[in-house]
Amino acid sequence: MDASASPKRGSAQPTFAELFTPKSVTVLREGYSLGAFRADALSGLTVAIVALPLSMALAIASGVTPDRGLYTAIVGGFLVSLLGGSRFQIGGPAGAFIVLVAACVTRHGVEGLLLATAMAGLMLLALGLLRLGTYIRLIPHAVTIGFTAGIAVIIFASQIRDLAGLTLPGKEPGELLPKLHALGGAIGTISIAAVTIAVVTLAIIEGLKRLRPTWPGMLIAIVVASLAGVLLNLPIETIGTRFGEIPRMLPAPALPALSAENVMAVLPDAMAFALLGAIESLLSAVVADGMAGRQHRPNIELVAQGIANIGSALFGGITVTGTIARTATNVRSGARSPVSGMLHSMFLLAFMVLFAPLASYIPMPALAAVLAGVAWNMAEKREFASLLRAGWSGALMLAATFLLTIFFGLTEGILAGCAIGVISWGLRQRTSTPKAPT
Repeated sequence: MDASASPKRGSAQPTFAELFTPKSVTVLREGYSLGAFRADALSGLTVAIVALPLSMALAIASGVTPDRGLYTAIVGGFLVSLLGGSRFQIGGPAGAFIVLVAACVTRHGVEGLLLATAMAGLMLLALGLLRLGTYIRLIPHAVTIGFTAGIAVIIFASQIRDLAGLTLPGKEPGELLPKLHALGGAIGTISIAAVTIAVVTLAIIEGLKRLRPTWPGMLIAIVVASLAGVLLNLPIETIGTRFGEIPRMLPAPALPALSAENVMAVLPDAMAFALLGAIESLLSAVVADGMAGRQHRPNIELVAQGIANIGSALFGGITVTGTIARTATNVRSGARSPVSGMLHSMFLLAFMVLFAPLASYIPMPALAAVLAGVAWNMAEKREFASLLRAGWSGALMLAATFLLTIFFGLTEGILAGCAIGVISWGLRQRTSTPKAPT
């Protein structure tokens, strides 16, 4: 645990500086050695290799072009590490946001998404400055598992079309049941080549995870799938055929279209982005704390997440949050400080500058397989089953959050789960309070 994260002796509460000093500043005060830089550089490179295909896949699943996922990881990820309250947090696009971002794009277009992302950044900034980070972490565990599992189901369903290479007569529905009905009706258009590429990609990722866990399984699988598609001239859709070539540089920063009408239109989306961003980023920081034996500063973390979302929107990126899988990879790879996260973003920028044209050859079924694996890992299957057996209140919170997230929306699921948690807590308090003698 960082000494600077604790209150000073003799003071009742931490000072403003103790609450809002970024961990990058703490590291410099402690002394930053060349050995620490080497460790951070290796870890940053490892995380960048993982984030490269994943950032593009998450952007595509969110209904935007793959380059916007890279902008998010480069700009947002750098700001999260530079200004945040965790030594190891890696910021970027996240699977948990796919449903919300895709719905926002459908309703308001990309310009509306950028405005909602910037507004969510302002909200997160306010949450941090109001010192509400500690309270956000009090959301019940069952609710967190419930909406995460619900999002995992939706993500997997959204990848079925590309996994199987299906051809739909019209636009793919957004809601789960109509989506499954439409996909079932197109089963006759299944592509053997697409299915083969998807299966091979998953097999490589899972095989390397078991046999060579230190190797970049996702990147290796994407490279093999791309080479197979080109050398065998397979009839499959690629990033290039669907989106064109990836730009080689970041775009110039620009403000999203701003008007009172636009602000009111995207306000519900911005609030949902801010709520989920706060939960996800602090949950990721807690996971990093448990792995590294450190303690993050939740309020400055929210401030950093807010600034990162504003920065991402200015450069055409999507919503930013702390990413649990990439943060855990950062810790396991031997990171020493936030410098690792900043270097991860700089490596991604270098990859984009040097290798952007090659991304055009990446098969869509391969990226769909990557996201199917992400959804499988997100589902927290053991935790889900354990909570169902733990007691009626936890099971009810879990089931309500899970089902409402799938069939109605993430915000409805979280609010319902939290409401059930408050009611069950009140009932427990009432039954445990001894009656006064008469």
